[in-house]
Amino acid sequence: MAASLAIGLRTAFMVLGCVSTATVLYTIITDGLPFRKQLFTPWMAATLIDFYINILAIAVWIVYKEANWIWSIIWIVLLICLGSITTCVYIVLQFLMLSPQESIQDPIYFVLLRNRKRNETESKSIMSVLSARILFSVLGCLMLGTLVYTLATDGSPFRQENLTPWLSATLVDFYVNVVALSVWVAYKESNWKTSTIWIILLICFGR
Repeated sequence: MAASLAIGLRTAFMVLGCVSTATVLYTIITDGLPFRKQLFTPWMAATLIDFYINILAIAVWIVYKEANWIWSIIWIVLLICLGSITTCVYIVLQFLMLSPQESIQDPIYFVLLRNRKRNETESKSIMSVLSARILFSVLGCLMLGTLVYTLATDGSPFRQENLTPWLSATLVDFYVNVVALSVWVAYKESNWKTSTIWIILLICFGR
């Protein structure tokens, strides 16, 4: 069962990575590069803030997991530049690096687990947890403020003129990362009802 889960998740993220890559390439071919002022609408700005808060959450995991700071930096730069394409490649690689024993025991646990021994003191670990809580609380408030401000100044996002090709591509990128975060939420929560609620909130409100 666990081995099938590992194969299923690895395959799913390979497919999602291909979808993200195809979406970006198609949008570049049909709409040009995204570095144009007219694309930076209020709702695109809000979507990008939400997107990069998700990216930060994944980047924190990569820093935690990687034993080498140089590799951490390389992966984070790729994550910032390529978004969910990097997320999918990184997750697939982590599943491929599992030993047969890890794959049949608890593959998600070993994928999430750091690649180095724990050398931190208890006080440092507590400080890290506290810092993460403060950081993501601030980012949550930032996202809420951005959402309220954009609704107040630009109206509802559910308008046809808002759905530009690059906003659509960004949303695809965003929701691939949401899938990655949803897998972690489903694994972490012991109650499937709680998991479902959190995943619905992730889909509706992002980070």
